[in-house]
Amino acid sequence: MPAPRTVLLTGAAGGLGTLMRDLLPEYGYRLRLLDLRPIDGEPDAIVADLADKEALREAVRGVDAIIHLAGISLEAPFEKILKANIEGTYNLYEAAREEGVARIVFASSNHAVGFTPRPQGDDPLIPVDTPRRPDTFYGLSKSFGEDLAQFYWDKYGLETVSVRIGSCFPEPTSVRMLSVWMSPGDGARLLHAALTAEDVGHTVVHGSSANTRLWWDLTSARALGYAPQDDSEPYAEKLIAEQGDLDPTNEAHAYLGGHFVNDPPIWPY
Repeated sequence: MPAPRTVLLTGAAGGLGTLMRDLLPEYGYRLRLLDLRPIDGEPDAIVADLADKEALREAVRGVDAIIHLAGISLEAPFEKILKANIEGTYNLYEAAREEGVARIVFASSNHAVGFTPRPQGDDPLIPVDTPRRPDTFYGLSKSFGEDLAQFYWDKYGLETVSVRIGSCFPEPTSVRMLSVWMSPGDGARLLHAALTAEDVGHTVVHGSSANTRLWWDLTSARALGYAPQDDSEPYAEKLIAEQGDLDPTNEAHAYLGGHFVNDPPIWPY
Protein backbone atom coordinates (compact mmCIF):
# COMPACT_ATOMS: atom_id res chain seq x y z
CA MET A 1 0.00 0.00 0.00
CA PRO A 2 1.46 3.44 -0.85
CA ALA A 3 2.36 5.43 2.24
CA PRO A 4 -0.72 7.40 3.36
CA ARG A 5 -0.20 11.14 3.23
CA THR A 6 -2.73 12.43 5.77
CA VAL A 7 -3.41 10.33 8.86
CA LEU A 8 -5.94 11.10 11.57
CA LEU A 9 -4.39 10.45 14.98
CA THR A 10 -7.07 10.10 17.67
CA GLY A 11 -6.06 10.34 21.30
CA ALA A 12 -3.29 12.68 20.21
CA ALA A 13 -2.92 14.28 23.66
CA GLY A 14 -2.37 10.96 25.44
CA GLY A 15 0.92 9.37 26.37
CA LEU A 16 1.32 7.26 23.24
CA GLY A 17 -0.26 9.92 21.06
CA THR A 18 2.24 12.50 22.29
CA LEU A 19 5.15 10.21 21.46
CA MET A 20 3.80 9.45 18.00
CA ARG A 21 3.09 13.12 17.23
CA ASP A 22 6.84 13.66 17.34
CA LEU A 23 7.95 10.47 15.58
CA LEU A 24 5.49 9.72 12.78
CA PRO A 25 6.10 12.90 10.74
CA GLU A 26 9.64 11.59 10.17
CA TYR A 27 8.03 8.94 7.95
CA GLY A 28 6.40 11.60 5.79
CA TYR A 29 2.95 11.64 7.39
CA ARG A 30 0.86 14.77 7.72
CA LEU A 31 -1.03 14.25 10.97
CA ARG A 32 -4.51 15.50 11.69
CA LEU A 33 -4.87 15.48 15.47
CA LEU A 34 -8.00 14.75 17.51
CA ASP A 35 -8.50 14.54 21.24
CA LEU A 36 -11.13 15.20 23.87
CA ARG A 37 -9.06 18.08 25.24
CA PRO A 38 -6.95 20.81 23.64
CA ILE A 39 -3.32 20.00 22.86
CA ASP A 40 -0.68 22.49 23.91
CA GLY A 41 1.13 23.92 20.92
CA GLU A 42 -1.34 22.40 18.44
CA PRO A 43 -3.95 25.09 17.74
CA ASP A 44 -5.28 23.22 14.69
CA ALA A 45 -6.03 20.03 16.62
CA ILE A 46 -9.65 18.91 16.57
CA VAL A 47 -11.22 18.90 20.03
CA ALA A 48 -14.12 16.44 19.97
CA ASP A 49 -15.72 13.59 21.85
CA LEU A 50 -16.00 10.18 20.22
CA ALA A 51 -19.73 10.45 20.91
CA ASP A 52 -19.99 13.41 18.50
CA LYS A 53 -20.76 11.66 15.24
CA GLU A 54 -20.84 14.82 13.15
CA ALA A 55 -17.43 15.93 14.44
CA LEU A 56 -15.98 12.48 13.75
CA ARG A 57 -17.38 12.50 10.23
CA GLU A 58 -15.70 15.85 9.60
CA ALA A 59 -12.45 14.70 11.24
CA VAL A 60 -12.07 11.63 9.01
CA ARG A 61 -13.12 13.38 5.80
CA GLY A 62 -10.27 13.36 3.31
CA VAL A 63 -7.75 11.38 5.37
CA ASP A 64 -5.91 8.39 3.90
CA ALA A 65 -5.87 6.37 7.13
CA ILE A 66 -6.60 6.54 10.85
CA ILE A 67 -4.55 5.60 13.90
CA HIS A 68 -7.09 5.12 16.67
CA LEU A 69 -5.54 5.62 20.11
CA ALA A 70 -8.40 7.52 21.77
CA GLY A 71 -10.41 6.19 24.67
CA ILE A 72 -9.96 5.08 28.26
CA SER A 73 -6.62 3.32 28.72
CA LEU A 74 -7.08 1.97 32.26
CA GLU A 75 -9.87 0.23 34.11
CA ALA A 76 -13.12 2.12 34.71
CA PRO A 77 -16.78 1.36 35.45
CA PHE A 78 -18.40 -0.44 32.55
CA GLU A 79 -20.65 2.51 31.74
CA LYS A 80 -17.62 4.72 31.06
CA ILE A 81 -15.84 2.00 29.07
CA LEU A 82 -19.02 1.43 27.06
CA LYS A 83 -19.30 5.08 26.04
CA ALA A 84 -15.65 5.83 25.30
CA ASN A 85 -14.15 2.56 24.08
CA ILE A 86 -17.05 0.57 22.66
CA GLU A 87 -19.57 3.12 21.36
CA GLY A 88 -16.77 5.56 20.55
CA THR A 89 -14.85 3.04 18.47
CA TYR A 90 -18.04 2.06 16.66
CA ASN A 91 -18.73 5.73 15.90
CA LEU A 92 -15.24 6.12 14.46
CA TYR A 93 -15.59 3.03 12.24
CA GLU A 94 -18.94 4.25 10.97
CA ALA A 95 -17.49 7.65 10.13
CA ALA A 96 -14.56 5.96 8.36
CA ARG A 97 -16.91 3.73 6.38
CA GLU A 98 -19.13 6.64 5.38
CA GLU A 99 -16.15 8.70 4.22
CA GLY A 100 -14.41 5.84 2.41
CA VAL A 101 -11.28 5.65 4.57
CA ALA A 102 -9.33 2.58 3.50
CA ARG A 103 -7.46 1.60 6.66
CA ILE A 104 -7.48 1.95 10.43
CA VAL A 105 -4.71 1.03 12.83
CA PHE A 106 -6.50 0.14 16.06
CA ALA A 107 -4.75 0.36 19.42
CA SER A 108 -5.74 -2.93 20.99
CA SER A 109 -3.95 -4.10 24.11
CA ASN A 110 -2.24 -7.00 25.82
CA HIS A 111 -5.17 -6.76 28.26
CA ALA A 112 -7.45 -8.32 25.64
CA VAL A 113 -5.58 -11.52 26.50
CA GLY A 114 -4.50 -10.51 30.01
CA PHE A 115 -5.57 -13.75 31.73
CA THR A 116 -3.28 -15.76 29.46
CA PRO A 117 -0.57 -17.36 31.63
CA ARG A 118 2.79 -15.81 30.90
CA PRO A 119 5.47 -18.11 29.45
CA GLN A 120 7.92 -19.56 31.95
CA GLY A 121 11.12 -21.47 31.37
CA ASP A 122 11.07 -23.17 28.00
CA ASP A 123 7.39 -22.41 27.31
CA PRO A 124 6.72 -21.28 23.72
CA LEU A 125 5.94 -17.66 22.97
CA ILE A 126 2.26 -16.68 23.15
CA PRO A 127 0.84 -16.87 19.61
CA VAL A 128 -1.23 -14.03 18.20
CA ASP A 129 -4.21 -16.39 17.77
CA THR A 130 -4.30 -17.28 21.45
CA PRO A 131 -7.91 -17.16 22.73
CA ARG A 132 -8.89 -13.76 24.05
CA ARG A 133 -9.07 -13.65 27.84
CA PRO A 134 -9.63 -10.01 28.87
CA ASP A 135 -8.53 -9.08 32.37
CA THR A 136 -10.73 -5.97 32.85
CA PHE A 137 -13.65 -4.11 31.30
CA TYR A 138 -10.89 -2.16 29.53
CA GLY A 139 -9.49 -5.40 28.08
CA LEU A 140 -13.01 -6.47 27.17
CA SER A 141 -13.43 -3.26 25.16
CA LYS A 142 -10.27 -4.06 23.21
CA SER A 143 -11.63 -7.52 22.42
CA PHE A 144 -14.75 -5.81 21.11
CA GLY A 145 -12.61 -3.49 19.00
CA GLU A 146 -10.84 -6.43 17.39
CA ASP A 147 -14.18 -8.07 16.57
CA LEU A 148 -15.54 -4.78 15.24
CA ALA A 149 -12.50 -4.48 12.99
CA GLN A 150 -13.04 -8.00 11.67
CA PHE A 151 -16.71 -7.26 10.99
CA TYR A 152 -15.95 -4.04 9.08
CA TRP A 153 -13.39 -5.89 6.97
CA ASP A 154 -15.71 -8.80 6.18
CA LYS A 155 -18.79 -6.68 5.52
CA TYR A 156 -17.40 -3.41 4.16
CA GLY A 157 -13.81 -4.09 3.10
CA LEU A 158 -12.36 -1.58 5.60
CA GLU A 159 -8.90 -2.83 6.52
CA THR A 160 -7.52 -2.79 10.06
CA VAL A 161 -4.32 -3.74 11.80
CA SER A 162 -5.12 -4.33 15.48
CA VAL A 163 -1.98 -3.82 17.57
CA ARG A 164 -2.01 -5.48 20.99
CA ILE A 165 0.24 -2.91 22.58
CA GLY A 166 2.36 -3.93 25.54
CA SER A 167 3.79 -0.81 27.21
CA CYS A 168 5.17 2.05 25.14
CA PHE A 169 7.34 4.33 27.27
CA PRO A 170 10.77 5.88 26.78
CA GLU A 171 12.12 3.08 28.99
CA PRO A 172 10.60 0.17 30.93
CA THR A 173 9.59 0.93 34.51
CA SER A 174 8.95 -2.58 35.91
CA VAL A 175 10.32 -6.09 35.67
CA ARG A 176 7.15 -7.24 33.90
CA MET A 177 7.60 -4.48 31.35
CA LEU A 178 10.94 -5.98 30.32
CA SER A 179 8.88 -8.57 28.41
CA VAL A 180 6.20 -6.36 26.81
CA TRP A 181 8.02 -3.03 26.39
CA MET A 182 7.82 -1.25 23.06
CA SER A 183 10.26 1.61 22.65
CA PRO A 184 8.80 4.77 21.12
CA GLY A 185 11.04 4.27 18.09
CA ASP A 186 9.78 0.74 17.58
CA GLY A 187 6.22 1.96 18.16
CA ALA A 188 6.59 4.36 15.24
CA ARG A 189 8.17 1.63 13.11
CA LEU A 190 5.26 -0.71 13.84
CA LEU A 191 2.59 1.89 13.12
CA HIS A 192 4.35 2.80 9.87
CA ALA A 193 4.43 -0.87 8.86
CA ALA A 194 0.74 -1.23 9.78
CA LEU A 195 -0.13 1.78 7.62
CA THR A 196 1.82 0.68 4.55
CA ALA A 197 1.71 -3.14 4.35
CA GLU A 198 -0.25 -4.62 1.47
CA ASP A 199 -3.50 -6.55 1.82
CA VAL A 200 -3.80 -6.68 5.61
CA GLY A 201 -7.55 -7.38 5.72
CA HIS A 202 -7.88 -7.58 9.47
CA THR A 203 -4.52 -8.48 10.96
CA VAL A 204 -3.79 -8.77 14.67
CA VAL A 205 -0.22 -8.21 15.82
CA HIS A 206 1.60 -8.02 19.11
CA GLY A 207 3.16 -4.64 19.77
CA SER A 208 6.54 -4.69 21.47
CA SER A 209 10.23 -4.40 20.84
CA ALA A 210 12.40 -7.47 20.22
CA ASN A 211 13.01 -7.97 23.92
CA THR A 212 15.32 -10.68 25.20
CA ARG A 213 12.59 -11.60 27.73
CA LEU A 214 9.79 -11.46 25.15
CA TRP A 215 6.58 -13.30 26.04
CA TRP A 216 4.71 -13.19 22.75
CA ASP A 217 5.27 -14.01 19.11
CA LEU A 218 6.02 -11.09 16.78
CA THR A 219 5.70 -13.12 13.55
CA SER A 220 2.55 -11.39 12.28
CA ALA A 221 4.03 -7.97 13.04
CA ARG A 222 7.24 -8.82 11.19
CA ALA A 223 5.14 -10.02 8.24
CA LEU A 224 3.91 -6.44 7.85
CA GLY A 225 7.51 -5.30 7.42
CA TYR A 226 8.09 -4.39 11.07
CA ALA A 227 11.76 -4.66 12.03
CA PRO A 228 12.14 -3.82 15.72
CA GLN A 229 15.50 -2.38 16.67
CA ASP A 230 15.33 -2.13 20.44
CA ASP A 231 15.52 -4.48 23.43
CA SER A 232 14.65 -3.86 27.08
CA GLU A 233 17.57 -5.94 28.37
CA PRO A 234 19.90 -2.99 29.13
CA TYR A 235 17.37 -1.96 31.80
CA ALA A 236 17.00 -5.43 33.35
CA GLU A 237 19.77 -5.46 35.94
CA LYS A 238 18.70 -2.21 37.56
CA LEU A 239 14.98 -3.04 37.59
CA ILE A 240 15.49 -6.53 39.02
CA ALA A 241 17.81 -5.16 41.70
CA GLU A 242 15.17 -2.63 42.71
CA GLN A 243 12.02 -4.76 42.39
CA GLY A 244 13.11 -8.40 42.50
CA ASP A 245 12.41 -10.96 39.82
CA LEU A 246 8.92 -12.13 38.89
CA ASP A 247 7.33 -14.59 41.30
CA PRO A 248 5.13 -17.18 39.55
CA THR A 249 3.13 -17.66 42.76
CA ASN A 250 2.10 -13.98 42.65
CA GLU A 251 -1.11 -13.66 40.63
CA ALA A 252 0.02 -10.35 39.17
CA HIS A 253 3.21 -12.03 37.91
CA ALA A 254 1.58 -15.22 36.65
CA TYR A 255 -0.48 -13.71 33.83
CA LEU A 256 0.27 -11.63 30.78
CA GLY A 257 -1.87 -8.76 32.08
CA GLY A 258 0.18 -8.24 35.24
CA HIS A 259 -1.52 -6.35 38.04
CA PHE A 260 -4.53 -5.63 35.80
CA VAL A 261 -5.76 -9.13 36.73
CA ASN A 262 -6.04 -8.42 40.46
CA ASP A 263 -5.50 -4.71 41.17
CA PRO A 264 -5.99 -2.71 37.98
CA PRO A 265 -5.15 0.99 37.86
CA ILE A 266 -8.32 3.06 37.70
CA TRP A 267 -9.01 5.78 35.13
CA PRO A 268 -8.92 9.04 37.11
CA TYR A 269 -11.38 11.10 35.08
